[in-house]
Amino acid sequence: RPQEDDDEEAEVGWQEKLFSQFEVDLYLNESACQTPLDWQYHEEIQKLEKAGGRKNCRIFTYTDHDRFTNLEELYQKVTDLDHEVPSYLVERMANVRRRRQDRRPVEASSLKTKIITWEPSEEFIKNNHVINTPVQTMYIMGDLGPYGKLGHREYENVLCTIKVDGNGVITVKPDFTGTKGAYRIEVGGEKREVWEYTIENASAQVQPEEEEREQCVFRDLYGRHRDYLSGLVGSDFEMPLPGTLRLFMNGEIVSAQGYEYDNLYVHFFLELPNKWSSSPFQQLSGVTQICATKTVGWDNVAYFCYPFTVEIFYTQEDEGVFSYSLPQWPVLYFEVLSLDFWQRYRVEGYGSLVLPASPGVHMLTIPTWRPVELGTVAEMRRFFIGGSPELEDLTYIRIPSTFKGKHLSRFGFRTETTGSVMFRLYCLQQSKAFLENSALRQRMQSVLDRLGGFSQQSSVYNVLEAFQRARRRMQEARESLPQDLINTSASTV
Repeated sequence: RPQEDDDEEAEVGWQEKLFSQFEVDLYLNESACQTPLDWQYHEEIQKLEKAGGRKNCRIFTYTDHDRFTNLEELYQKVTDLDHEVPSYLVERMANVRRRRQDRRPVEASSLKTKIITWEPSEEFIKNNHVINTPVQTMYIMGDLGPYGKLGHREYENVLCTIKVDGNGVITVKPDFTGTKGAYRIEVGGEKREVWEYTIENASAQVQPEEEEREQCVFRDLYGRHRDYLSGLVGSDFEMPLPGTLRLFMNGEIVSAQGYEYDNLYVHFFLELPNKWSSSPFQQLSGVTQICATKTVGWDNVAYFCYPFTVEIFYTQEDEGVFSYSLPQWPVLYFEVLSLDFWQRYRVEGYGSLVLPASPGVHMLTIPTWRPVELGTVAEMRRFFIGGSPELEDLTYIRIPSTFKGKHLSRFGFRTETTGSVMFRLYCLQQSKAFLENSALRQRMQSVLDRLGGFSQQSSVYNVLEAFQRARRRMQEARESLPQDLINTSASTV
């Protein structure tokens, strides 16, 4: 139940100085005035005393030039711990006041002679090392001392902090009260008192004419900026010919894990089937850097983060004839190799990746394998002198490019599973069929359907992938069963 004298309302302007009882008692004494600002406050307080004293009682302010503002920013905590130990960075940042830039303009003639500062001072390093955004600060304070005992620093509390940076952004903390109710401050002392206060925006509302004028200025500014960006980009976009699909891919070889040896690198190339082409300057192969592995969990992982870019074109021979055959999609072949201290290299695994047929972002993890020979001699040769069985043609990973028959047999070709390689692919597609799609909303077909049966290929791929997943689940279920149960069921059959 506050007393009537404790109710107070004050309207404060930006950087308006309202003196507290402590400041009145301090600056009335001439011996306490040292700086020009102190003498200015001394004269203002004398004028207030002659005019009948200050109008405010408990509410007062600290402006941007007061010593409290410097100390408040210097001793601000980073965490909410009671016994916080500031780190080295916090101590360094506390010495830099990110509020005003007190930098004098440098003449043009001195720029040529002072390009390098050979003996920089500590203040010069602090001002140039930190992003010094000019910010002006103002604190609205409250003297919450007992009635009749105003003017003690220990009873001063921050009611509101207002900051305005060089970009024109105004920050009010805490926010205007609105419908949230009054803020509460509990003060400990002779009596545990609870104070409530509200913050309202007392600025005059903008007139409709001024608001419309401001909106016109913003629209003009945004229009000029849009025209500037359009001038930089231009309007001449190269469109592919009808019946042509343009595939642009930004790829990244992210990592490789699960391999036997260290210091890995990846050699890859892209095979273009029939009806696919690329520009003469397009590189369709590459080699990553040699990367040492690090232990992550149970695996040794090599992070390459190797980027590559591919731009290829698919051209349909006859646009009027609908093709029911399954056109081939480009395939990325790769091999993982290792190189040790003695310059011995070993093949760690082979793999292939069919480029995604849909645009967007794709994260793919491709398992690899390598050929092996029977016996211990091959493994000893691989361990001591390096080298291992290799493929002369990397397209043998899938279907060799030289194969012309109907049946491909790999009977007797022994392999073992090795690690896996992770790819991140960003795919873009461009075709005039997209424009036709937007015009014909009633029959939404993908660009792949218009270019010759790609939807059939996609559906067949989905069926094959589902079959492979079901087959793997059956094998895992069979391996988990006891051997005696499997033998009994086999004999019964």
